[in-house]
Amino acid sequence: MDYDTSFTQNRELSWLKFNERVLEEAADKNVELFERLKFLAIFDSNFEEFFRVRVGSLMDLANVKKQSIDNKSNMTPQEQIDGIIEYSKKLYEKKDQVYQDLVEDLKKTGINILKVSELDERDREMVHYYFNSTVEPLITFQIIDRVHPFPRLPNQSLNLIFELEPEKKDKDELIGLIQLPDLLKRYFKISDTRIVLIEDIIKEFGCEVFDDYKCLSSYVMTVTRNADISYDDEDYEVDEDYRSYMKKMVKLRQKLLPVRVEIDRPLESKLEKFLKNKLPIDQNHIFITKSPMSCDFIYEMVSDMPKQAIDENSYRPFEPQASAVVDINKPIMDQVRQKDIILSYPYESMDSFIKLLNEAAEDDRVTSIKITIYRIAKDSRIAKALIKAAENGKEVVVLMELRARFDESNNIIWSSRLEDAGCKIIYGFDHYKCHSKVCLITSFIDNGVFYVSQVGTGNYNEKTSKIYTDFSLITSNQAIGKDIKDLFDNFLIGKLNGSYKEIMVSPKSMQDGLDSLINEQIEKAKRGEDAYIRLKMNSISDRQLIDKLSEASNSGVKIDLMVRGICCILPGIKGKTENIRVYQIVGRFLEHHRVYQFGRREDCKLYISSADFMTRNIRKRVEVACPIYDEVVKNKVLDFMDTMFSDDVKIRELQSNGEYRKLAREKSIIAQDELIRQAEENSACRKSNSVIISEKDLKDEVVDRQKSESIAVKQTGSADTSSDQSFIKKIKRFFVKKEK
Repeated sequence: MDYDTSFTQNRELSWLKFNERVLEEAADKNVELFERLKFLAIFDSNFEEFFRVRVGSLMDLANVKKQSIDNKSNMTPQEQIDGIIEYSKKLYEKKDQVYQDLVEDLKKTGINILKVSELDERDREMVHYYFNSTVEPLITFQIIDRVHPFPRLPNQSLNLIFELEPEKKDKDELIGLIQLPDLLKRYFKISDTRIVLIEDIIKEFGCEVFDDYKCLSSYVMTVTRNADISYDDEDYEVDEDYRSYMKKMVKLRQKLLPVRVEIDRPLESKLEKFLKNKLPIDQNHIFITKSPMSCDFIYEMVSDMPKQAIDENSYRPFEPQASAVVDINKPIMDQVRQKDIILSYPYESMDSFIKLLNEAAEDDRVTSIKITIYRIAKDSRIAKALIKAAENGKEVVVLMELRARFDESNNIIWSSRLEDAGCKIIYGFDHYKCHSKVCLITSFIDNGVFYVSQVGTGNYNEKTSKIYTDFSLITSNQAIGKDIKDLFDNFLIGKLNGSYKEIMVSPKSMQDGLDSLINEQIEKAKRGEDAYIRLKMNSISDRQLIDKLSEASNSGVKIDLMVRGICCILPGIKGKTENIRVYQIVGRFLEHHRVYQFGRREDCKLYISSADFMTRNIRKRVEVACPIYDEVVKNKVLDFMDTMFSDDVKIRELQSNGEYRKLAREKSIIAQDELIRQAEENSACRKSNSVIISEKDLKDEVVDRQKSESIAVKQTGSADTSSDQSFIKKIKRFFVKKEK
């Protein structure tokens, strides 16, 4: 099928532009210095995963006889790889420059990342002693020859290659290899503010371990391996335990072929030929980088700095706040029966939802808890609440998705613990990952069944809920609860084509539901009415939905999109997307919401969802989109959307040529900072209101006390003054409030 690619772009090249935006935060001198270092680490980690997963899968596809053509760019897999390689080389150059600027800016604050060659004699001796006493006993080293074959280098391991010349001429030149173990720190502190990277130390002194050889040259190198494991269930026997199968698949990841080699300087031709043969890898997949590789160590290094330096060069400390609409001193279940609650992570804490689960675990009226889990914390309070519920005799059903990439091992461990505690564990569906975030608490109250449902855009992980932005809706809407009850019933019988009245569920009803909602706006536009769509998500790449948005644009529907990462639709193309605007925000927190708004505020239909507009989400996964009916909650979400789109500092607008640019606005609003301020202010008001009584309550208590004292005097001849101090404190608090 021929696709019109005049208003679309390749997803991989779009993703590289997103990661370049992350690198821009590392370069931005308005961002706190240590946070800039962390953005460099995020860029590097993103880049690694991109090569492991996306480039790995494209390399597999390039070797297939029947070539698949990308329907957004008409590129073959090899053409996409070539485009990625070309763009990546530019990003490496930019990364090297950003790192050098960071080193210089650190130096201005008194923090020095030094080379061994820059040390004075005393410090050099100290580093040399550290190498002999700590590094040398832990490293693995060998020569490479006929009886010492080239070893298999683990993914992203740091390795040093030495060209060795024998002191005796009767021996041939050899290659020496040193592998760094994970337990070695990547840096050595000469003092609190002076650091040498471990690879530089080994480059300087590592040749000492190769007796009888002279070091001609040395290189630092890492290898990135393909991680795009196929989870095709036909690969395992029917009677094989699924957890065991997944354990084998995770181990397989370490054995896959290289997709990238990073090295700190150009190789000599002889050594280059040797490595290309041993790994094996093409020349264009070898990248030269002057900046550190595998930059995860930056987080530890920053936290290892003096406290004053951390305070002066980091974001202002912020902890998720208690929700202003939740009274943590009262049962959450009772509050949800009166009103819907929405939690906005990381601005608000997950504690309210965890408290709800713990209440349910102890509540005699609760009969069951059912939940889908895609990613979960290593020390999960959510899992512990589920275990407690199971131990208390509740039916606990957990759909644990073992195929959450790079979280498989943790999910395997928790599935075993939950099952041992008595939870019923199911593992999703053949060929379809379950990515939805839904929980259902069923109670038997007043001789009837009562549902409390929770639907999220992400996050059953307490750790990431502090850095990922997400919504978590908790509702007692019984129609939604009935749908989610039917959803779990269908999970238990492996049924994917269920019908639901309120929620949209992929892979069956999400596309139809979205088409219907978009069509409503198209019809409004055709009638000359104000038609509007506003969406916020991580990625847009599904061709069918892209074409539907283009149709809506051509019909006169105004469309505003906020897409953090991949965006394959190009805005502002005449006759195709001229009514579409696309924005992106990269900031302190990772934007992770999926919000669908159809219509303006007054009459809009509003959904939160776990699904991006990607083919895998709409057609290859189990996802849920849930409507927002409660007016207070709806207004809170819409206010949030208004705040995000009003950002004029961190926001960028996508141009029709695929490039992002800053907006020509007065630079005054950082949306994430504004949401932090609102959360802190709302939480402070909630705490204040919980201890300050109202004027009416005060008057009522005065009247009650006068009546009580009158009765006491008549009966005993004196008044009871035991609670006078408490009453006086209330009066003082009241007048403090009045003065404010």
